[in-house]
Amino acid sequence: MCPQESRGGGGLSRRGLFTAAGAGGIGLAAGAAGAFAAGRERSSPVNDVVPLYGAHQAGITTEAQDHMHTAAFDLTASTRQSVISLLRDWTEAAEAMTAGRDVGATGASGGAYDAPPEDTGEAQDLHAAHLTITFGFGRTLFEKDGEDRYGVRSRLPAALIDLPLFSGDALEPNRTGGDLMVQACADDPQVAVHAVRNLSRIAFGRARVRWSQLGFGRTASTSTGQVTPRNLFGFKDGTANIMAQDRDLLDKHVWVGGSPAAEAWLDGGTYAVMRRIRMHVETWDRTTLREQELVVGRTKRKGAPLSGGDEFTAPDFSLPGRNGPLIDAGSHLALAHPDHNGGVHMLRRGYNYADGTDDLGRFDAGQFFVAYLVDPRSHYVPMQSAMAKNDLMAEYLRHTGSGLFAVPPGIQAGEYIGQPLFS
Repeated sequence: MCPQESRGGGGLSRRGLFTAAGAGGIGLAAGAAGAFAAGRERSSPVNDVVPLYGAHQAGITTEAQDHMHTAAFDLTASTRQSVISLLRDWTEAAEAMTAGRDVGATGASGGAYDAPPEDTGEAQDLHAAHLTITFGFGRTLFEKDGEDRYGVRSRLPAALIDLPLFSGDALEPNRTGGDLMVQACADDPQVAVHAVRNLSRIAFGRARVRWSQLGFGRTASTSTGQVTPRNLFGFKDGTANIMAQDRDLLDKHVWVGGSPAAEAWLDGGTYAVMRRIRMHVETWDRTTLREQELVVGRTKRKGAPLSGGDEFTAPDFSLPGRNGPLIDAGSHLALAHPDHNGGVHMLRRGYNYADGTDDLGRFDAGQFFVAYLVDPRSHYVPMQSAMAKNDLMAEYLRHTGSGLFAVPPGIQAGEYIGQPLFS
């Protein structure tokens, strides 16, 4: 795991401050109190800070947190310099929030009474909660309606395509696309919401929210130390995911490198595919266990492939059953497996969602699918095209939102997100 994407760092919490004082650590407590007053540090236990800076952006191979708030923005800025100013302001705010500090010099309650606070305040007294904020650029940042909006059209990556409309898609415009993407993940849902809310506040006059999505309960593991989670169909999800420890697979299937000169600003970055997938849970809940396992290709209890073994046993797609292979060729496992996709892997980092009910009383619930990959043309489009047509699970799903974003590499102190693109 890259240092900047591992959980670590942190500082003295308020509770720790007073404990130190009570134990005779008066000097330590006084020094920490001064640092808190100067930096407006929120309560942060040791090891709950993920550094913003590093070779790659945090929030990709970082051990997946349990809560997510993602938003896409449409730029209203009229000039290139205004976009750069926004990215500078966002970077400064992201550094503060991921470190467990309020945004701005005066934070949520230290400024003038006759001016709006510099921080919205709902994360006061909360931990940094392993907050990560990951940024991405949509195709329309580079070109929209044939216009070179901000002088970067010549640097549009060839792989940043308009995703095709897949069979069965029912995409809603207000859940699709966007010039900029922000994904905040944290152990505390309020910390994640606080991050996106503050970035939206900072963007006023330069960008506005196009869509946003809350997520809970990760649907994949990104570290070998994590247990494979379950999705809203009750099955383990992401068993074959790329892990942070898989350096060779990350270099081959996730991180962009060796780009032509016009696209070199993205080297060290990646692409993020985001799909809002509504799951017809009411129909699924009336489906027999036998049918559910046939559709998925795995057992519901242990997550083992139907060909036998345990969760991590390699599936045997040729092993015969009574009526053909034990693992159906149209099962989700078979169609998504690297063996049937030219050896292609993706780093999945999605979340469950539940957004109330529709006018028929059905749950609007499902998965906010997120995958990081080196090239969507080879790593996502062929697989999704096949699954949309042949996946037995397709009748239980409806894709209602979609986005593809170029995710710039990480930065060092003093830089801003996406700086190589505008340099």
